[in-house]
Amino acid sequence: MTVTQQNSHLSVVAAVANPRQAALLRSTSRFDRLPQDAPTPASEQKFSGFVSKPIKQIAGRIGLYAAVIVICIYSFFPIYWMIVSSLRAPQRLFLDTSLAFWPPDLSSYKSLLELTNYTANFFNSALMAMATIIVATTLSAFIAYGATRLRFRGKTTLVASMLFAYMFPPLMLVIPMSALFRMFGLSDSLWGLLIAHLAISLPLGVWLLWGFFKSMPFDLEEAAMVDGCSQFGAFIKVVLPLSAPGLITVGIFSFLLSWADYVFALILIMSDQNKTLPVALASMLGAQDLRWGEILAGASLIALPLFVIFTFCYRYFVAGLTAGALKG
Repeated sequence: MTVTQQNSHLSVVAAVANPRQAALLRSTSRFDRLPQDAPTPASEQKFSGFVSKPIKQIAGRIGLYAAVIVICIYSFFPIYWMIVSSLRAPQRLFLDTSLAFWPPDLSSYKSLLELTNYTANFFNSALMAMATIIVATTLSAFIAYGATRLRFRGKTTLVASMLFAYMFPPLMLVIPMSALFRMFGLSDSLWGLLIAHLAISLPLGVWLLWGFFKSMPFDLEEAAMVDGCSQFGAFIKVVLPLSAPGLITVGIFSFLLSWADYVFALILIMSDQNKTLPVALASMLGAQDLRWGEILAGASLIALPLFVIFTFCYRYFVAGLTAGALKG
């Protein structure tokens, strides 16, 4: 036995004999016999983990959030300023530069409804937008389904040519369309404007739905046909419900292209009773001597349906775009 072991043995014996030495031995053993590999408290582990993160990762996240905030402000501030300016009094429109609009002044909106035929123009735009949604979504679904399920030569070229036609600017299409509509008696008609809107919304709808139908397995339709459905019934009961995000995306795109159209409506529509909102609002620039309050109020009312649609349908819109890009 070594000298250290002998001393420790004697101290233990003395501690047993003397209660004071036992208490002293217990107090010293708390500090002398702590294990070297004792676990670190949870709070210290979290702090050490936070410190151990790379500085580049934290700086990258801060930079990403800052870029998102800057882009959001850059994108939404003109819209916010338009709405705020439309709620100011006309005499304070160029004098008040504050970001607040309280109390709101609706005199610009009242003057807009009194000086223009805004109700009829709104009805024309809504009618064209709803008709474009229904016709474009229906035709896109049938054309895309036929291009993916039927076998014929040149179907890939057909889909690619439709997308190529979408790339042309509207001004290049509206001039020959105007000549054709005069020949067929569709000039200055909402029917002709509907055909023009389909010319720009239908190719995009076919391209989006083509990606959905192409990736959808034909076994689902075969199972439905074994149960007694026809191919058309399988298309209605199986394919269309599974393609709901794509159909909603096509409907939203069709609405945007029709609701915000200015070039086709400007050239194809001449009469005041058939004008849509963008053309009627642009005509106020010369007819009403630059009434900026009424113009901003009309622009805010034009943007209102877009806000409502994106508030309730933005999830389906993003899902449809993502799925179409991945499946196409």
